[in-house]
Amino acid sequence: MNTSFRFVLDRSSKKFKCNKCGNKSLVRYIDTNTGEFLPIEYGRCDKETRCSYHFNPYKEGYLKQVEGSDQIKIINRQTPVNPLIPLREKKTILFDWDTFLSTLNSKGYSENTFVQNLLLNVPFPFEVEDLRDVIKLYKLGTIISGNRKGAITFPFIDIEGGVRAIQVKQFDKLNHTINGGTDFLHSMIQRECDYKKYEYPEWLNGYLQQERKVSCLFGEHLLRMFPENPVALVEAPKTAIYGALYFGLPCSFHDLIWLAVYNKSSFSIEKLSVLQRRKVLVFPDLSEHSNTFKEWRDKAEIIQNKYPSINFIFSDLLEKGSNDIDRNRGLDLADYLIQYDWRVFRGFSYNLP
Repeated sequence: MNTSFRFVLDRSSKKFKCNKCGNKSLVRYIDTNTGEFLPIEYGRCDKETRCSYHFNPYKEGYLKQVEGSDQIKIINRQTPVNPLIPLREKKTILFDWDTFLSTLNSKGYSENTFVQNLLLNVPFPFEVEDLRDVIKLYKLGTIISGNRKGAITFPFIDIEGGVRAIQVKQFDKLNHTINGGTDFLHSMIQRECDYKKYEYPEWLNGYLQQERKVSCLFGEHLLRMFPENPVALVEAPKTAIYGALYFGLPCSFHDLIWLAVYNKSSFSIEKLSVLQRRKVLVFPDLSEHSNTFKEWRDKAEIIQNKYPSINFIFSDLLEKGSNDIDRNRGLDLADYLIQYDWRVFRGFSYNLP
């Protein structure tokens, strides 16, 4: 009988901050096939008498995920991390899982403009290990061929582990979106099939019939991994990634998890109902006459009336620190953060009420 395991707890003396108690006592799992650590949430706290944190890659379905099994089975529905987190009941046609996995080819990151900028071209480059952990946690990928080669992929993964949509973004050396650089992977596949006169893949036919493709939050899958953490909510996936890199990934249940709605109109009751029983710190993008801030705040009141357990807390940090030029340009939190050394922000706490 084969008694070997692909994922094992690291036997070295290296420890990380525990996601629950905050002590540097987390022993992470290692993939014996690659010798690399699993994403930072997979591990066990060695202070077992005081902290019960143990995120097991076998129980949580990570093995099925990396082996490309059906996305519906990624979350073990018999043993959810937190049964209080609501699941959306509406049936949706998910993005093809194998196609999603193809974006995670590790060789692509060396040509990923967004990733390379964060390592080399920003005023305060990030550590490779931090960037690697964020990539794994948010499942960021790369387009490795075609006219969008080097573009980054932002997958919208729902709370059940299904991929709803994959946004594709091309950035310049300042990590600003280039003109015409926003796309979606399903649209790229559709255009290629049309150009080559191929039949659409079977999954794509049903997928295209859905009116709304981006039907969950970016980073929504993290709600199951960190069931007690407050949420920082922004508009764009890029801003959420910057937030995670600057403030750090969750090391205790007090730390923020960074999610994005996708665009201004996506601050909606359909998407945000999944945030029940959460404190949600909201950072609206700047806009002329503060229109986005006012619109989101008004919508938040309506959402909170229906779901009183959602506690929205609006940050006016950008509004107070900006001028009319910044508002008219529609700057966001990422535009300000990137000007500062990320080390200053690590360990910062908002002390949310």
